[in-house]
Amino acid sequence: MSIYSRYFNEDHNLFRQGLKDFLAKEVIPNIDKWEEERHTPREVWKKMGDMGYLGLNYPEKYGGMDADFFYSVVFMEEVSKCFSGGFAVAPLVMQYMSTPYIFKYGSEFLKEKYLAKTIAGEWISSIAITEPGAGSDVANIQTKAIRNGDHYVVNGAKTFITNAVYGDYMITVVKTNPEAGVNGVSLLIIDRNAEGVSARKLKKLGWHASDTAELSFDDVKIPVENLIGEEGQGFYYLMGGLQLERLSAAVSAIAGCESALDYALKYMGERKAFGRSINKFQVLRHRVAQLATEIESAKAFTYHLCELHDKGEYAVKECSMAKLLTTELSDKVMYQCLQFFGGYGYMEEYKMARMFRDSRILTIGGGSSEIMREIISKMVIDEKQYEAAKIAEESMSNRSFENPKGDDKFEKIYHIVEKNATKAKALGNTLKFNLDGQQIHVNGKGDANSVARIDDDADCTITITSDDFMALLKGQLNPMTAMMSGKIKIDGNMGVAIKLQSLMG
Repeated sequence: MSIYSRYFNEDHNLFRQGLKDFLAKEVIPNIDKWEEERHTPREVWKKMGDMGYLGLNYPEKYGGMDADFFYSVVFMEEVSKCFSGGFAVAPLVMQYMSTPYIFKYGSEFLKEKYLAKTIAGEWISSIAITEPGAGSDVANIQTKAIRNGDHYVVNGAKTFITNAVYGDYMITVVKTNPEAGVNGVSLLIIDRNAEGVSARKLKKLGWHASDTAELSFDDVKIPVENLIGEEGQGFYYLMGGLQLERLSAAVSAIAGCESALDYALKYMGERKAFGRSINKFQVLRHRVAQLATEIESAKAFTYHLCELHDKGEYAVKECSMAKLLTTELSDKVMYQCLQFFGGYGYMEEYKMARMFRDSRILTIGGGSSEIMREIISKMVIDEKQYEAAKIAEESMSNRSFENPKGDDKFEKIYHIVEKNATKAKALGNTLKFNLDGQQIHVNGKGDANSVARIDDDADCTITITSDDFMALLKGQLNPMTAMMSGKIKIDGNMGVAIKLQSLMG
């Protein structure tokens, strides 16, 4: 029995075999041709849609299967073992990197018009974030979408966008309020054939079977109903969605590592030197042992995160770690496996050369290794809590989160506490915030919490500056660190103070 049987039941295994059969018939025999043509025909996606492969975790209402996330793990693994990163990335972008924003935040109109057609394989989607002057620094994108009546006028450029040459639409990150920093970022669906949209196909080192575009937007008019969610909330939507993108990259990278090592082992069993197959030479055997150990360890960690994702956990640090670990490992595995092939590994007729080229983008795309290390170091060293972006998304609506002043700052905090208190379980006590001489009183002794701007006595009083409270909400200040440093002063029942987190999201 596999050590991973806890994640996969018999239905998962049957699904895997059916998918393998489909890929063996419809995809793998054509991969070399698609690599040469540098294009995967859209008919493939329609066949995938007909089989239900492009809506695994989406509701049946939109044509999906409403399956658990480990069906997607199976899907990501198997498409990543077809010896073409260019083929594999296209459906991953469609199912896990672009359409989730429509499903989570889009209107019913957008779900019916775009999501359902993508699940059916009729339309191809992409996500357009990176710009010539802004990659991982989403807050500084320059593409603008200025509202003019019932439409937005979009101007700007995007680059390195997968599926954007032959695709049908892009989830596009734009600035709807250029002066508002991260609170001016929004997500807009832009049709590929809209007037003013142009695309230049880019020539790449690898991923030849996929199309990658540089996009230009010249006074493109997009109807306001194509806005995903709320204006100004795009940055926070992205912060949540990027975890799935990183997790899918990790699953794909590990599957690619396994595929490369299996391919190399088959060759090593057939290739002879000095009178014996090269898999008998100790130096090569030990390299294989090391690679197999590292792959297995990374796989176990990645599966653990897939389980967390299936349960709805928001694991920023761990998903960043998985993306860093597995994509760096992929480069190592491809390098060593190509070495096992000797001179033949450098020949295009062997799949190892393609796998070596295709792997190189993994430590760059979807957040580079350098960005992953910075995110991880901020959480490990600086105790930054990225979950605060989720709090901001849910609690701030489209109110600005940047540098409020005076009474406006107090009002924002009051509304956050009020909104979260009404959703939280009754405290069973009374709690008072003392913020720069102004008070917020929470009475949780009834069936629900009630909030008021009064200076009544309370079981526990928390004194903190408005600035520090805002820092807590944005994840710039750790609650425990704040208590130990004296930035939070607690008078009264400490047990009530422990319940503070429920009023912060």
